[in-house]
Amino acid sequence: MEGLASKRGAVRVMVVALMIIMGWQTCAVARLIRVGGSRGWQQNVNYTDWSRHESFYVGDWLDFIFDKHTYNVLEVNKTSYENCNDQGFIQNITRGGRDVFQLTEARPYYFLSSGGYCYQGMKVAVPVEAPVPTQAPEPAKNGSPSNKPSRIFLSIPISMIFVLSILLNKS
Repeated sequence: MEGLASKRGAVRVMVVALMIIMGWQTCAVARLIRVGGSRGWQQNVNYTDWSRHESFYVGDWLDFIFDKHTYNVLEVNKTSYENCNDQGFIQNITRGGRDVFQLTEARPYYFLSSGGYCYQGMKVAVPVEAPVPTQAPEPAKNGSPSNKPSRIFLSIPISMIFVLSILLNKS
């Protein structure tokens, strides 16, 4: 009876470990990105330059940190962004000065602050890309071997299944 209980415990551990490993290879990590870096959402920050040096993916979150008594954050369309038009915005994401916004689609997003602050540079365009595939490595361009993390991830579960079968077949 004790041998059966220890086998069941080993099976549980192996199944949980296998689920964790399989989850690692299939899920992408969403990031929380502070708009404007350490300066946050305020005047005299070059948000065009800032966003050009960032990568944005579906699932990431933008973190707007600002003085809620002075500024706000509006999602607008491209034309409104280009003309600093705060009328007819898509949505006001201002909640309290520490506001987050999830990037849910691969498309450009446009944000600005109303009250004339847009004309002082408080606007940002965020080009969002589809998540980077984690399962398929790029093929080698010059015929040389490339790193193949998918083979490593595949070998771990296969090894675990092999060990699990040995444990179950032990008397």
